[in-house]
Amino acid sequence: MSKLIYLDNSATSFPKPDVVYDFMNDFYRKHGVNPGRSGFDAAVETEEVVNSTRKMLTKLFNGGNDHNRLTFSYNATDSLNLIINGLVEKGIHVVSTMLEHNSVLRPLNMHHQNGTIDLTYVPFDEHGYVHPDDIKNAIRPNTKFVVVTHCSNVLGTIQPLTEIGKICKEKGVIFVVDGSQGAGAVDLDMQESGIDVYCFTGHKCLMGPTGIGGSYVREGIEIKHTRAGGTGVRSAYPVHLDEYPYRLEYGTLNLLGVAGLNAGVKWIQEQGIMNIHHREILLWDKLRKALQDIEGVTTYCASSIENQNPVLSFNINGFDSGDVGTMLDVDYNIAVRTGLQCAPKVHEVIGTFDLHGTVRMSIGAFTTEEDVNTAIEAVKEIAAIRN
Repeated sequence: MSKLIYLDNSATSFPKPDVVYDFMNDFYRKHGVNPGRSGFDAAVETEEVVNSTRKMLTKLFNGGNDHNRLTFSYNATDSLNLIINGLVEKGIHVVSTMLEHNSVLRPLNMHHQNGTIDLTYVPFDEHGYVHPDDIKNAIRPNTKFVVVTHCSNVLGTIQPLTEIGKICKEKGVIFVVDGSQGAGAVDLDMQESGIDVYCFTGHKCLMGPTGIGGSYVREGIEIKHTRAGGTGVRSAYPVHLDEYPYRLEYGTLNLLGVAGLNAGVKWIQEQGIMNIHHREILLWDKLRKALQDIEGVTTYCASSIENQNPVLSFNINGFDSGDVGTMLDVDYNIAVRTGLQCAPKVHEVIGTFDLHGTVRMSIGAFTTEEDVNTAIEAVKEIAAIRN
């Protein structure tokens, strides 16, 4: 079989850098013990890796002075649920956008359907960007927080976080960002952008494994408890601890995931986040222009590489997106994502909901120009069937 051409990096980056695999294997063989629970050498050394990962990510996001407010979870969905559920109160209003992933939509919709919160979704423009003024106009006196995706997982558009953050600060509302597609993909400065809570996953652009993610919560923003359990410290205390990181961490951490995340962050820092992004976005631009020249192909994306991640959604006239994905897989050994990509409101707006979504190609750090050329030719051949 020919080499797999992997163009589904928005779902999870693959492959990982070799240093990630190697460090995970070495770490778990030598330090696969519980940190913070005992004083023997292996436990202390494990805790050092956990703490160094907190510090690296806090610095990467420019979160603040307290690295303990960087807490680990299973993934961004897990963290977003912890944050949203921990901020929700009866009678508040929440503002979000039509660009959101179900990791935001579903917890918000649950509280809205239960009658706990009022909820407003602001639109995005024809290029895939939310206008900060729409956020501003949606904020009410009882608005408690605004939650916005960093980058759309369907359109690839990078949202104007700094402008939105400024509005949130002026209005006195909490600004929460879903960084699933942004963390490790583009530079981020939480303090400059006025972000109060940044939720991330480790298995995408941060180059870690699945099953690890987390959030950074700015000082002064408190999240109420929605879970409780073991922390390994102050075991006689009858309720869950208030201090960070224990406030948002429960039970034994995914140590193997933290180790892989540690190695992944080091790798992207060595390569340079924006160096990786620049190379990826040039390949994206080549793919975009080529697909737009193919008769019968419709693309759904902005027309510039500015404020854009290397994510390209498209359809071929006369084909269901799922059928195109199957042909790309079976006939060309190209892996893509099809359907609604867990972001149904985006597809409602761009008119692809009733078409069963789109075909999504997402370029990663290990995508080659040859991969892109093969994908272009494959789409040409499929489109020619109906033309």
